[in-house]
Amino acid sequence: MSRLDPTRRFLPCRIAVLAVSDTRSLAEDKSGDVLVQRLTDAGHVLVARHILRDDREAIADQLRVWCADPEIDVILTTGGTGLTGRDVTVEAHRDVYEKEIDAFGTVFTMVSMQKIGTSAVQSRATGGVANGTYLFALPGSSGACKDAWDEILVKQLDYRHRPCNFVEIMPRLDEHLRRK
Repeated sequence: MSRLDPTRRFLPCRIAVLAVSDTRSLAEDKSGDVLVQRLTDAGHVLVARHILRDDREAIADQLRVWCADPEIDVILTTGGTGLTGRDVTVEAHRDVYEKEIDAFGTVFTMVSMQKIGTSAVQSRATGGVANGTYLFALPGSSGACKDAWDEILVKQLDYRHRPCNFVEIMPRLDEHLRRK
């Protein structure tokens, strides 16, 4: 069973948050606010925050810029994970991923099922890795962002979490790039 190991010290992650919306401004971004509040409350550092329209190329370009920034460990996006024609965040993420974290979407669906029942099938939340950076695409609802953070990310982004976590393997995410 998972637990926090008190013998390990907390290692803060440097996190960027991107809201994807055709209708909201940064001032109206409640989901982004939820993520920022939760990540800072957990002891992590907010490095950047932006909002972009639902444009696949623009989203992928921003993800690539942040993945190239050595000051960013994790990117959280909110919005654009649904099924409508304008929902392109998942495709933008997959344009950038080197590896997809398949189980993230599965576990997110399991968490969502407990909260919203079969409506959980309408989310395409995803996670992946690119250039040594973790990327997670979360739905645009503040409730879904709370669920993703509280049930998955707060634990996996905590070095003290056992039996394993994303932070402890972070130094090895880009080892294939250094083996040349």
